[in-house]
Amino acid sequence: MDKNTITGLVLIFAIFLGFSLYNNNKITKAFETSVERADSLYDAGNLEEARVEYLKALKYKPNTESAGRRVEEINRVLSPAAASRSSAAEDTLREDAVSSDIQQNTEAVAVQKPVSRQDYGRFSGAADGDQKFIVIENDLIELKISTLGGRPYSARLKEYTTHDSRPLILFDGDSTLFGFNFFTSDNRPVKTNDLFFEPYNTSSYIDASERDGVVTLRLNAEGGGFIEYRYTLSPDLYLVKFDVRFSGMENIIAGNQNALSLNWNSYIPQQEKGRTNELSGTQIKYKYYQDEVDGFRERSQKEYEEAEIPTRLRWVAFKDQFFSTVLIAEESFLNGFVTSSAMPEGSRYLKYFTAELSVPYDGGEDNVYNMQFFMGPNHFKTLKKYGYELHEIIYLGKNIIRWINQYVIIQLFNFLNKFISNYGIIILILTLIIKTVLYPLTFKSYQSQAKMKVLKPMVDELSKKFPKKEDAVKKQQATMDLYKKAGVSPMGGCLPMALQMPILFAMFRFFPSSIELRQESFLWAKDLSTYDSILDLPFTIPMYGDHISLFTLLMTVSTILTTRLNSPTGQDQMPGMKMMMYMMPVMFMLILNNFSSGLTYYYFLANIITLGQNWISKRFIDEQAVLRKLEANRKKPVQKSKFQQRLEEAAKQKGHKPAKK
Repeated sequence: MDKNTITGLVLIFAIFLGFSLYNNNKITKAFETSVERADSLYDAGNLEEARVEYLKALKYKPNTESAGRRVEEINRVLSPAAASRSSAAEDTLREDAVSSDIQQNTEAVAVQKPVSRQDYGRFSGAADGDQKFIVIENDLIELKISTLGGRPYSARLKEYTTHDSRPLILFDGDSTLFGFNFFTSDNRPVKTNDLFFEPYNTSSYIDASERDGVVTLRLNAEGGGFIEYRYTLSPDLYLVKFDVRFSGMENIIAGNQNALSLNWNSYIPQQEKGRTNELSGTQIKYKYYQDEVDGFRERSQKEYEEAEIPTRLRWVAFKDQFFSTVLIAEESFLNGFVTSSAMPEGSRYLKYFTAELSVPYDGGEDNVYNMQFFMGPNHFKTLKKYGYELHEIIYLGKNIIRWINQYVIIQLFNFLNKFISNYGIIILILTLIIKTVLYPLTFKSYQSQAKMKVLKPMVDELSKKFPKKEDAVKKQQATMDLYKKAGVSPMGGCLPMALQMPILFAMFRFFPSSIELRQESFLWAKDLSTYDSILDLPFTIPMYGDHISLFTLLMTVSTILTTRLNSPTGQDQMPGMKMMMYMMPVMFMLILNNFSSGLTYYYFLANIITLGQNWISKRFIDEQAVLRKLEANRKKPVQKSKFQQRLEEAAKQKGHKPAKK
């Protein structure tokens, strides 16, 4: 690396650091101003405006506990009606209000309904009641079901915890809405989520660890009709059967309805340390009936997304980076409409998902609709076991990238995992296998570089022969003629490397999606599924973050070194291109600092192995022998290709003479 390159890299880093310090100073001042104003308003008793100012402060420094606690305190004091009168700036707090509202007691809670009983018509008897909970669990999940709405109230995965060792809850309390919406025969709108179901032949606790456990709830209507929810949990499964029965509802539900609307809304909580990385893998996925899996794009930066799905659906998934809740129809949903809203930085939620699904209804005396919930990890083998193409929830890339991951990398990774429990060692062996398999291509690239190196003096002679800019075309033609006579392709070194790119991109998709690496430590990395911080910075550097990842630094240094050793001959004549080759590793350092440490560890290992292969290859390549062979090739007459021969033969038949060499 020459002096100019080093100076350029140092200046770039200095600019980033200087801008970060300047920006951090402005953020600190704005934060302190907002907190001071909020404290003053709070002391004066103006809680609504104080909450707005605390929200502004949290936008500047999202992880400030004192401001966050004050916001939650104000939420508990203000009534929902008062909160709704707040200004538009307060709308960003809606998920924080939920975080305080969902702290419900597991005992019975009296619930006040905001509307009159008469508004529910035949369901007026279910308008008031006490919210009670029924718990059903096996060895994998604990599902709590509420009598209010008859809906799943919370789901805990027993074999997993969050990054800070708390129970891993997929959804909890009032952060989730689930129920049917329809009109009655007397034109009254009904939302089952707002009505009280009654347990039917069901106890408050059911153990499904050894045999099937069943929870049955009924929403009764006057006259004997009812809507029944039946949950069935089997041992050692993440799958919960959910059967809905409409009995005796033919004169209660409006006769002109041939479909009912099933609404499912949920806030997705943050489970991992790296919010940026987790957020990029949190999306809605859905599968068309007897067709492919689709959904919102991974790593989308949009604050709000929506999709109208006019065709039949098999399932809809609310997907986090490593866990998902999927609603599956044994037949199909008629159509659907889904939305995704990003939550502000500092919230304990990542996104707010909604799904409105259309369920067929024929208006008969007895309608049964069979569904299932999958509530579990995004583990490829586990999801594939349940069928319905649920494994497509895990984004492993498209086309050849997904093929490599699904049929090569995952299979090899699982095979090694049978014998080795340390995932750092597994990644090392996986890297060695991949680099060994690709070594023939790498060796071809080294051979091409050696040929270009021995031809460099001849190329330099051509530069002296054609020094003027107007002779650039002649120089290019002469250079290509030299390559052709010597039997060298300028792309000979690039093509083998290009063939290895799918592997590079496959690993980029594999590691951030691999739940096997979650909370697995190696060396200084406490969790290979997220970044390995060896130093937390008191400020945030744009693009880079507020920490220093050692594996990312090692990857960057080894990449620069590899680039330096493998730089093509003649690069000195293109200083701009040379600078770009060193800029790329720095850009990747900024981008990958927040990514999975397993990924940057793999790239670091790949670079080290490449350096070793470079050293071995050079010992087997005799540059003098290469030069003698190229000289011999130059003396041989250039063989015409069959295509060129056919062109010349056709020209002769038309009376044209072939062009002389």
